[in-house]
Amino acid sequence: MNIDFNTFTEKSAFAVQEAQNLARRHGQQEIDVWHLLLALVQQEGGIVPSLLERLQITPAAVQLATQREIDKLPKATGSVNVSQIYVSSALQQAISQADNEKTMLKDEFVSTEHLFLGLLSAESSSKLGQFFEQFTLDHNRVLEVIKTLRNGQTITNRNPETTFEALEKYGIDLVEQARKGKMDPVIGRDEEIRRVIRILSRKTKNNPVLIGEPGVGKTAIVEGLAQRIVRGDVSEGLKDKTIFA
Repeated sequence: MNIDFNTFTEKSAFAVQEAQNLARRHGQQEIDVWHLLLALVQQEGGIVPSLLERLQITPAAVQLATQREIDKLPKATGSVNVSQIYVSSALQQAISQADNEKTMLKDEFVSTEHLFLGLLSAESSSKLGQFFEQFTLDHNRVLEVIKTLRNGQTITNRNPETTFEALEKYGIDLVEQARKGKMDPVIGRDEEIRRVIRILSRKTKNNPVLIGEPGVGKTAIVEGLAQRIVRGDVSEGLKDKTIFA
């Protein structure tokens, strides 16, 4: 299979190359979906580990389980040269699907999240599907997190990860803080919080504005909303959403 890496981001091209290296290091001639999955999950500074963490899935656990699957794959006798390595049909399908994901998300380059979505859609590998089920991973869940991380942005260059991680780098995820119990309970602000939820749930004119002098409790209202999101005590459209400050 010929892959045009000119249409890939730097990290996605590196992930495919690392998948080949993993196959060779394990003495395996066929680059399979498992090699690419491991390359994505263990990629330093990559999007996939962040996606897993947002889904409350430990990347190290997925990495260990994927390594076990790689260890089960057939090995060649003797050393494996690059010229002897070929791509499995399941991986070909996953990479083709990644290109489709790029198009559907209106992106210009295939990125690591497209590759991950492609693996989640690899219908020719039922074992991979069962593997993802063990971690409650599915295409729609991951796609929703990707959209949240992107915040409406599309991929227009070969190094988009730094842009998509800007919120996490410079902001504070209030929902994650609430989930970890790092916030004090919010008391006496139920009416204001409900009003914010109603405004955010509208189809139009859905931008609430909190106005007041410092110390009147604007932050408490937002923190109360974050705590409600964690509890699931919000409208359907706000469930699993994130608040950055």
